[in-house]
Amino acid sequence: MTTPKKISVRLIKKYPNRRLYDTQTSSYITLTDVKALVLENEEFAVIDAKSDEDLTRSILLQIILEEESNGTPMFSSAALSQIIRYYGHAMQGMMGSYLEKNIQAFIDIQNKLTENSKGFYEGKPFSPEMWAQFMNVQGPMMQGMMSNYIEQSKTLFVQMQEKMQSQSKNMFGTFPFVPPDKDSDPK
Repeated sequence: MTTPKKISVRLIKKYPNRRLYDTQTSSYITLTDVKALVLENEEFAVIDAKSDEDLTRSILLQIILEEESNGTPMFSSAALSQIIRYYGHAMQGMMGSYLEKNIQAFIDIQNKLTENSKGFYEGKPFSPEMWAQFMNVQGPMMQGMMSNYIEQSKTLFVQMQEKMQSQSKNMFGTFPFVPPDKDSDPK
């Protein structure tokens, strides 16, 4: 009888001195090392050494902040402002899900292009340098494809909002709400 392979999550402890300790290698690591784990698709969790609080998202956000500060940012100020506006908004959960699904769709497109490109270079997938060359040549076409995808995604999102509004009206339409009189003084 075989036992199923247990998938273990690499545990990283964050100490009060802000140092990160990798329990798998029994050594201190940096944010750069954690970024390498992300790039290698290594599953890990960062926990506070004292409280056992999960700090993984916080560490990932720190890495994103460093990446955005050092080089060519991925997010414009306008995009970041729009994201901030959704915190506390009734649609916050939907926005997170929407962004996550769009990122996954982008990854799926890239994986498909990588798979289709294997025959070009002796069966090897594109390296980051090859992707850069490919995007220099194919950039305008890719931008057009992404613009079409974004427009379709936007249309679907608007349709979903309209459907939710319609369902809300149908659900709550039977309640006798009396709108306040605009001319009446509440005093």
